[in-house]
Amino acid sequence: MVSVYPWHLAPPGLATRRQLRALGLRPGGQSVVAELQRPRRRGRPPLVGYLYRVDQAKPVRPMTEGRTRALAAALRARRICPQCRRDAGYCIPRSLGTCVPCADNP
Repeated sequence: MVSVYPWHLAPPGLATRRQLRALGLRPGGQSVVAELQRPRRRGRPPLVGYLYRVDQAKPVRPMTEGRTRALAAALRARRICPQCRRDAGYCIPRSLGTCVPCADNP
């Protein structure tokens, strides 16, 4: 059973993935220790954040040349418009699926 804490009231020594990343850490295979729950209105389910132990977290793996190249290629692919095949200069939003000029002129 996982402990549940209200939003902003987690005990010290526990952190979310984003908080770990800000500290230069990663969960490193450990399981979720607790949850943060933020209530929502109008019958919606609560927002949940998972907490990990900071003392069991591992350092973030360093960025290698291969990982840097792979990331650059992935970001480059997100800039290429599938319709006109031009580099848009920005990441094409999924909602449009094409660059803005192609979306404006169907």
